[in-house]
Amino acid sequence: MPDLSMSSQPSRNLGTVALKWHGDRLDLLDQRQLPHHENWLSLDTAEGVGRCIGDMVVRGAPAIGISAAYGVALAARQVTDEHWQSQIRSAIETLAKSRPTAVNLFWALSRMTSVLAGCDSAAEAVARLTETAVAIHQEDVAANLAMADHALAVMDDPGRFSVLTHCNTGALATGGYGTALGVVRRLHEAGRLHNVFADETRPWLQGSRLTAWELARDNIPVTLNSDSAAASILRQGEVKWVIVGADRITANGDVANKIGTYSLAVLARYHRVRFMVVAPSSTVDMALASGDHIPIEERDGRELLEVQGTPVAPRDIKAYNPVFDVTPASLIDVIVTERGAVSAPGVAAMEHLFGASRKAF
Repeated sequence: MPDLSMSSQPSRNLGTVALKWHGDRLDLLDQRQLPHHENWLSLDTAEGVGRCIGDMVVRGAPAIGISAAYGVALAARQVTDEHWQSQIRSAIETLAKSRPTAVNLFWALSRMTSVLAGCDSAAEAVARLTETAVAIHQEDVAANLAMADHALAVMDDPGRFSVLTHCNTGALATGGYGTALGVVRRLHEAGRLHNVFADETRPWLQGSRLTAWELARDNIPVTLNSDSAAASILRQGEVKWVIVGADRITANGDVANKIGTYSLAVLARYHRVRFMVVAPSSTVDMALASGDHIPIEERDGRELLEVQGTPVAPRDIKAYNPVFDVTPASLIDVIVTERGAVSAPGVAAMEHLFGASRKAF
């Protein structure tokens, strides 16, 4: 694992890591097996990393981007002849096809492509691409810590209060500490957190398998709930904030995140509970005008029709299984990145913090 001592607060508990870099291989915690089995997969090829991203061994937009960057570094180590640059570019193209929605993947690959273009030899490519991948990992942890600071600065609620979250946005989904769960960690450290309500997050159950497991390991109070219980919980008035992550944020402040996020935002607005999105600036895609242009990944319907291979629905019926939905900016109170917070997000506010455009990968 790279040295993360560059963090401004190295003494903080960064949580259970999801990936470890060893210089010549990348180890990924197989999150499909959690919480019952902690199995690590050791990978030494870009193709292997791409398969793990596509198969959800590693998930969470920041962790996907970091893993892809390490995949490029592994590809550089395996070039065989004078066509080393085209071989690495081919590996980058393979990695780019692993997941279509998380913009961090394309951001990381774009950065690695730029570094590759400046390399004059295979040996230089190995050194510089590895250095860049490690830097992406380190920067993600530092960004998570900064986001937690920015988030707490805008959470002016007195005393201790509860929050509700969706999917998994902690150390398992990032390089360490977490995005939305990083804010939860900081609230807990500050003595301001009463409880976390964690949506189970169907159909992959990231909330019950990952978020509840991760928080319980770190002794952070958590209550697991079915997704459909969120309205009743918000109605009780204990929850002051819904805090979620993001896989892509567009120029007008629309947010793509795990399926079910949109309905949570509608519920939060109805119950006058504030809604916060926490994600690194690498998730912001200023090249897309709105969420209408975000490609939404749709996975195999068997993920709904079966549980670990056991049928739970009638055979041969259709299943609609989008992985993400888009929450319009009008339902979001604040977007937090390591650069700062955007309240009441819209085009003007987004451009003020992130600029008018970004070159697409």
